[in-house]
Formats: sequence, C-alpha cells, structure tokens
Amino acid sequence: MTGAFMLDKFGLMIAFVMGAVILVFGHPHGIQMLLLILLFLFISVIATKYGVRSKKNMKLFEEERGWKNVVSNGLVPTALAIALFFTGDRMFLLAYIASVASITADKFASELGIFDVPFFLWGMKKVQPGTSGAVSVLGTLASLSGSFIITIASTYLLSISIDTAFYIGLIGFLGGFADSIFGILEEKGIGNKYTTNFICSLTGALIVWLVF
Repeated sequence: MTGAFMLDKFGLMIAFVMGAVILVFGHPHGIQMLLLILLFLFISVIATKYGVRSKKNMKLFEEERGWKNVVSNGLVPTALAIALFFTGDRMFLLAYIASVASITADKFASELGIFDVPFFLWGMKKVQPGTSGAVSVLGTLASLSGSFIITIASTYLLSISIDTAFYIGLIGFLGGFADSIFGILEEKGIGNKYTTNFICSLTGALIVWLVF
C-alpha cells in the first residue's frame, strides 16, 4: 500500500497534481479548499478501514486505489477551483464544497452501508452488499453524516454560514444519492463505478445553482 491514502503511485501523483492546482487556483481560499479535500481523503480512509476484516470476508475491500478513483472524484472539485480563480464568483466556491460533500456522502454510504441490508432502488428488492444502485438505512444515515462533516468543516475553513452549511449538506446527500441512482444503470452494464462517482461529484455542484 502506497502512502497514507491507499493510493498506488500513479494515483498518488495525480492526487498531488490536483491538490497543487486547487491550492494555487483556489486563491485566496486555496489552503482552506485543499484542507477540505484532504479532510475527505482522511475520513474516507477511516470509513474504508472500518470493519476491514468483514469487508475482506465479503470481498468488498479495496487494498489500493488508482488514478481512475482520483480523477472520478477529484476532477470536478479541481475544475471548480480553476473556475473560481478566473471568475471570482463565490458560487464556484459553494459548488466546490457541495461537490466534496457529495463524494464524501457517497464514500460513507458505500463503505458503511454494506453492514446493513441493502435494497436495490429499482423494485426495492434485497440484494447483496456492495451492489451498485442499492441503498440501506445505515448507508443513508452514513451518507448524511459524511456530507455534513464536510459542510460543518466548511463553516470554519471557508466561513460559510450555518444556514448555508445546512443546505449544502443536504445537497451533498443528494449528490451521493445520484450515485446510487446511476448505479442502477451500472448494474445493467451502462457505465462503471468511475462514471457514477464523477456524476455524483458533478450533481452536487450543479444543484448549488438551483438552490442559491
């Protein structure tokens, strides 16, 4: 296992490049924006390693992740940091927070929800843990928790109001839920986990423009 964030060497390199872009183009919030996505990485590792023995028994534990994981989760936040730099529009900052909240919500749902009984969204039938397009009560609560961890942190790092943090927390949850919806198509052979992760991160960002 390479590094503290469970990434292979190329994945770690891409993550470093994206982090550098966020740091530079996120000015004057670059450090805070970088810290926010580092928080996502840190708590994602905790969620991934939770119940690792059980996950290995279920064959649902990924020992190492690569560049596709990094790009599918980090491309939208990185693009939003660049857009913020060139426009100065605070909406891109809020969209950035929502995107990070969305991928965190999805990560918590997928890593913790497998310890509950999952139901496939199309027909609400019981399925095996780890099935794309499935949800569970524990996964839903975990998803909400992950999203709000990011938005609460944003009140300190990026000085957003409590009200704004609350709404973006819900937006992040919806972004994470979008992953499950498109996971239905994934189970039918349309797309893969990387495309659904990308859609998740993009959905949270786009909803910001509908709410604010």
